[in-house]
Amino acid sequence: MNVAVPQDLDSIIDDGRISGFQITIIVLCGLIAMLDGFDTQAIAFVAPEIITAWGIAPGAFGPVFAAGLFGGLIGALVFGAAGDRVGRKPALFCSILLLSIASLVTPLVHSLGPLIGLRFIAGIGLGGALPGFISLSSEYAPQRLRGTLVAIMFCGFPLGAVFGGAASAWLIPAFGWKSVLLAGGVLPLAVLPFFMALVPESVRFLAVKGDHRAIARIVHRMKPEILWNGIVAPVETHSNSPISSLFTEGRALGTILLWITFFLSLLLTYFLINWIPIVARRSGMGIEKAVLAVSILNLGAVVGCVVLGRLTDRFGPSVVIGVSYVFGAVAIACMGYAESSSALLYLTAFLAGAFSIGAQICTVALCATFYETFLRATGVGWAMGIGRTGAIAGPVFGGMLLSAGVRPAILFAVAGATSFAAALAVLAMGYLVLRERPGSATELASARRGGTRATAP
Repeated sequence: MNVAVPQDLDSIIDDGRISGFQITIIVLCGLIAMLDGFDTQAIAFVAPEIITAWGIAPGAFGPVFAAGLFGGLIGALVFGAAGDRVGRKPALFCSILLLSIASLVTPLVHSLGPLIGLRFIAGIGLGGALPGFISLSSEYAPQRLRGTLVAIMFCGFPLGAVFGGAASAWLIPAFGWKSVLLAGGVLPLAVLPFFMALVPESVRFLAVKGDHRAIARIVHRMKPEILWNGIVAPVETHSNSPISSLFTEGRALGTILLWITFFLSLLLTYFLINWIPIVARRSGMGIEKAVLAVSILNLGAVVGCVVLGRLTDRFGPSVVIGVSYVFGAVAIACMGYAESSSALLYLTAFLAGAFSIGAQICTVALCATFYETFLRATGVGWAMGIGRTGAIAGPVFGGMLLSAGVRPAILFAVAGATSFAAALAVLAMGYLVLRERPGSATELASARRGGTRATAP
C-alpha cells in the first residue's frame, strides 16, 4: 500500500504529473485570452466598413486604433498593479466587465468622436485583462513546462482573432458591422461567470499573502492524492513600490530590454493587424479576402507559438525567440510585394504570424517567468503597457505613411526592420541578463539537456 508523502507547495505544483485542475485553469485562461484577442482586433475587422459607411478617409481612422491601444496601456498599468495588490481574479473580473460594457455600447455611435472614446474605455478593459490571465496561468504551470503552457494559453489571443475574422467575414455581409462588436460584448459576459466559479485565485499569490487556509483548499482540488505539509517556499516581498522594484536587485537591464522588445513587437503586431485589411482593400481585394489575410496572420501565430514555446523550454528562450524574429522580418518584408496576389499575401501573412507574432507570444511567457510572484502582475502589466505605446505608434505611423502615398513595399519593409530590431533586443537580454541569472530559463534548459535538475528562482 502506497502512503502519500507530504510535500511543500512548490513541489506539488512543479513536480510529477500536471493535474486536470491545473489544465482546466490554463484552458480557461486561454478562453479569456481568446475573447480578448477577438475584441482587440474586432475594430480592425469592421474598420473598412465603417470608413465606407461614414465616408471618411482611411488615414482618419488611425486615432480610433490609437485610442483603444492607449486605453490598453492604461489598463495594463493600473490592473497589473491591482493584480499584485488585491489579487489576479478581482482585477481580471473588473477589466472584462468594463470591456463588455464598452463593446455593447459602441454600435450605438454614429461619429468618430464617440467611437474614439468608447474604444479607449474598451482598451482599458482589454489591456487590464492581460496581466491577470498571464499571471494566473504562469503560477499554476509547472516550472519545466511553463514556457510551453503559457505560450499555448496565450495562443488563445491570436486564435480569437482567427475565429473573429472568420465570423466577421460572415457576420458583416449578413448583419452589418455592428453585429461584430455586439458579439464582442456578449461573449465575455457569457463566459465570465463560469471563469469566476471554476478558476481559483493564484495559489502563489495566496502564499505571498499567507492565506494557508485558502491554499489548503486549492491544493486538495489540484491533487487530492497528495498531502500538503503546510510549507511554502520562502516568498520574497518588498517594502518598495512594485514599480521601483522592477529596477532593483538585478532586474533593471532585463526590465528595460523586455520593454524595448514589447514596444517593437507590439508596434509590429498592431501595424499588421490594423492595416493589412485596408491595404488589401485598396489593392482591389474584397472584404472577405482582406479579413481572411488577418485571420491567416493570427493562425500562423498560433502554430508558431506552440512550436516556439516547446523549443524555448528545451533550449532556452533568447536564441529561439531572437532567431524567430529575424525570420519574421524577412516574411514581413516580402508581404509588401504580395498586393497583386492573394495567395502570396496569405503565405507571407502565415509566415509573418508564425515567426514574428509567435515570438512575441513567447516573449510574454519569458516576461512572466522573469519576475517573482510578488512582482509578476506588475512586471507583466508594465511590459505590456510599454508595449502598447508601440502598438499606438504602429497604426498611427501606418496611417501617416498611407496618407503620404507610400507604397506597400516600403510600408512592410519598415515593419520587417522592426521585427529585426526586436530580435536584437531579446538576444541581448539572453546574453547580458538570462545567462547570468541563477535559475534562469537558460540554466533550466541546459540542466534538462544534461539530465540534472536546476533550482528555479
